[in-house]
Amino acid sequence: MYAIVEMAGQQFKVAKDQKVYVHRLQTEEGKKVTFNNVLLLDDGKNVTIGAPAIDGAAVEAKVVQHLKGDKVIVFHKKRRKGYKKKNGHRQSLTEIVIEGIVAKGAKKAAPAKKEAAPKAAASKPAAKAPAAPKKEAAPKKEVTKSDDLKKIEGIGPKIASTLVEAGIATFADLAKSTPEKISEIIAEVRGNHVTDTWPAQAKLAADGKWDELKKWQDELDGGKA
Repeated sequence: MYAIVEMAGQQFKVAKDQKVYVHRLQTEEGKKVTFNNVLLLDDGKNVTIGAPAIDGAAVEAKVVQHLKGDKVIVFHKKRRKGYKKKNGHRQSLTEIVIEGIVAKGAKKAAPAKKEAAPKAAASKPAAKAPAAPKKEAAPKKEVTKSDDLKKIEGIGPKIASTLVEAGIATFADLAKSTPEKISEIIAEVRGNHVTDTWPAQAKLAADGKWDELKKWQDELDGGKA
């Protein structure tokens, strides 16, 4: 007859008069100890398996002595780090001898019954709340793409940003303006700026006449003819 039993957190296959080494027990030497967590029993004719333990079965044993196991070397090393550490360990054990396997009244433990979830009372499906009316999307504002006003001879980054802030962001806007109005807008920008040709240059840029504009700009000096 043999049994599979859990002792001190480990599972062992044991038979009568067998010596077993388990993790250290708190029982004093010479005292008896009983293990009730029997997982399997084989009496030579029938095999009883627990679910998980067998009700009424037990393994009785006697504590022979407390001792330490063989020394185990634990070595740690990290490559290319110059780190090495060596430790020794001896596990605390208890030697026991199996005195008997009790199978009287042994039976498979009944698995715990799962409580059936109460059936929900049939009820009418809840009426869906009326969907909120969709908000009409606001019409998108037409975004006017700014032109690179610095392509006009005489206009630098500071003047270009000043003109954009004043609402003159494209070559077409600049072409419609007058030299006097432009001078008024950029009055606070440091320097002596000649705006006479800027609207005419912008008109050529707006019409896509880049070759003609480039030829003219080669003859200009800071926007001055």
